[in-house]
Amino acid sequence: MSTYERSVHVDAPFEDVWEFHSTIDGLDALTPGWVNLRAESVRGPDGEEDPDEMIVGTTAIVSLRPFGVGPRQESTTRIVERERTGGDGRETGYFVDEMSGGPFAHWRHTHRFEAVEGGTRITDHVEYRLAGGALGRLASPLAVVGFAPMFRYRHRETKQLLE
Repeated sequence: MSTYERSVHVDAPFEDVWEFHSTIDGLDALTPGWVNLRAESVRGPDGEEDPDEMIVGTTAIVSLRPFGVGPRQESTTRIVERERTGGDGRETGYFVDEMSGGPFAHWRHTHRFEAVEGGTRITDHVEYRLAGGALGRLASPLAVVGFAPMFRYRHRETKQLLE
């Protein structure tokens, strides 16, 4: 299994950062335009369409068409863990989404948030394996070439939108 991790400090209150990342709109805002992401549907664990908050059991079907080339690729992402603790400036929280379909045989993305002096630290940790059997396993470590600019963009946009 390959992994990728990146952190950023955002000069914004924990509450604002947590709320922003708790919606499908946050995902849309942080995805580069060249990905051509489209949220096809979002359902809460009780079947509610377009819930206000993505909690454990929420499922989103998204499609993408990188660089506008080829057919749209559809995948399903599901929130499998979510927890928030603390108070009085010591808040922490995380949520985990797992994706099926698309270019990855395995995708588990942990989003961690921690109130720190002067704002919030965000850490993205991804465990992944590319689809394609033995060839995909061999190429998985190279996927970081695509992850690095994607997460730099996500973190830069988070700072721009929330600071």
